[in-house]
Amino acid sequence: MPQTTTNPAETARTRLDKWLWAARFFKHRTGATEAVEGGKVKLNGIAAKPARDVKAGDRLDITIGEDIRTVIVRAIADKRGSATVAQTLYEETAESVAARERARALRTVAAAPGADLHGRPTKRDRRRMDRFGAR
Repeated sequence: MPQTTTNPAETARTRLDKWLWAARFFKHRTGATEAVEGGKVKLNGIAAKPARDVKAGDRLDITIGEDIRTVIVRAIADKRGSATVAQTLYEETAESVAARERARALRTVAAAPGADLHGRPTKRDRRRMDRFGAR
């Protein structure tokens, strides 16, 4: 009977939430789990559960805050290592990098709503608002 040998690197798999934590997209594994359950992470274009297996070559769409990153899984890790090791686990697509740069440029040009407001209005400000019927 011929014996088939499989390369362990080809069959390496780990949980989606564990990989996201090991790749340093989230500080805590519970944060990664909540993001996956909340639909912020898509595996190969489809919403997945935290326990879904991730393997090399999979495509992940990760939404963190206002940023959307599209990455290709290059290696599998289920333990959190240094940042330099974590960067070798994935490769961000060129389109994703360009989109994040455009979004960053737009945020620097446009002022955030309420950026000119600094805390509570003073007594003088409240009197002015009352005079103009703003309240």
